[in-house]
Amino acid sequence: MMEFTVPQWSLAMPEIFLLCAVCFIVLADVFLPKTYRILTYILTQAALVGAFVLALSQYNQSASPIETFSGHYILDRLAVLSKLFIYVFSAFAFAYAREYIAARKIARSEYYLLGLFAVLGMSVLVSAYSFLTIFLGLELLSLALYAMVAMNKESAIAAEAAMKFFVLGSLATGILLYGISLLYGVTGDVQINAVAKVLQNRHDIVPVIALIFILSGIVFKFGAVPFHMWVPDVYQGSATPTTLFIASAPKVAAFAMTMRILVQAMPSLHVDWSHILIVISILSMFFGNVLAIAQTNLKRLLAYSSIAHIGYTLLGLIAGPYSTLGYSAAMFYISTYVLVAAGAFAIITIMGRDGIEFDNLEDYRGLNARNPWLAFMMLLLLFSMAGVPPTVGFLAKLGLLEALVQANLVWLAVLALLFALIGAYYYLRVVMYMYFEEPLEGTASLPVRMSSGMLVAVSINGASALLLGLAPSFFIDLCRISVG
Repeated sequence: MMEFTVPQWSLAMPEIFLLCAVCFIVLADVFLPKTYRILTYILTQAALVGAFVLALSQYNQSASPIETFSGHYILDRLAVLSKLFIYVFSAFAFAYAREYIAARKIARSEYYLLGLFAVLGMSVLVSAYSFLTIFLGLELLSLALYAMVAMNKESAIAAEAAMKFFVLGSLATGILLYGISLLYGVTGDVQINAVAKVLQNRHDIVPVIALIFILSGIVFKFGAVPFHMWVPDVYQGSATPTTLFIASAPKVAAFAMTMRILVQAMPSLHVDWSHILIVISILSMFFGNVLAIAQTNLKRLLAYSSIAHIGYTLLGLIAGPYSTLGYSAAMFYISTYVLVAAGAFAIITIMGRDGIEFDNLEDYRGLNARNPWLAFMMLLLLFSMAGVPPTVGFLAKLGLLEALVQANLVWLAVLALLFALIGAYYYLRVVMYMYFEEPLEGTASLPVRMSSGMLVAVSINGASALLLGLAPSFFIDLCRISVG
């Protein structure tokens, strides 16, 4: 019988602080008059700053992994760095959302509170060290996202997207739970390290079946082929700030969850999950890039491109067991992709005016003439997604290719390079619209104006894509230390 020990509450201070902050903001928002609702946004950002400071203070403490809460929670470099990324990307998402949801009269308080609940779920998820806490964190994140997608009540597309997201997400959760139950039946435990020890001595088919079901749930959360059907519909149907939020911080949390399950709980099955991930990665890169070419809506284009980028990220996990660079290259790739994707969706948010979404490719004709700085930022972000030097996307792809070559998977590196060349086409097509086409008549030809806050935020996003490409060593070292 397991002996009860008092948990080290200080290790979970970011999560405890976020939970207390959410409860306080909910109560404060009830009594705030409408003229002071801006305080809800300020308190939300203050909660993220506080959580960031608390997580940052734990970085040195996490040099050696520390388990608590009876082994269900872990503090290590992977958890701390993932939380720091999540808090930063979420703060940017909320900053970009403020003017948009105010102009469209979307329930702003509920948006921020649901977003904070999602952040809390992501924090729990990246520090989860048992399948029980992984499931709790994942569901807290998923339920908040379902509600955020459906918040634009006047949009039929948003309602349809929310329904698809909810139904398919529930199905994926059931598949994941079935895999966990099979694994529990085999090992008699739900803790990551205990499961890993038992699986080292199991050589039958049941753990492999459990792995297939669990991988299916993970792949859905990532939005990779063949569980990618929800991605374009949800990205297009959601309000753009919600799309921005879904496309950013949850990807980091999903990567950390994948590391916990595959690398830490199932290292003895690495041959099996590597082969499965090779198929998923190739299909994601192929379908993501090819289907993006046919899109005329920029949000759908970026949705299909996100599927392709998840395929690239999985390459690092595939190379990880055979290369010293694999896992760190994957973390560097997913974090830099999230950074530039957030900036691209932010520009779509800025382009909208008078309740009208300007998210078709035609709406970006002549953007350079309407707002040269915004067009230049979009150029940097698209170049980074395409992997054009000297942006950070080039180094991220180069790191993955180097890891594959080191793992003697040269053929897979060549395939990834070919798919990257296909992907460059549709990114450069958007650049062509912005710089080499005349603006459309009417509203789409008016100058694009934005507030100083939005200007600063999108400039940081765009400049980061360039600066991290010119001086990436610190960021690369962080990723290497965290997952090396």
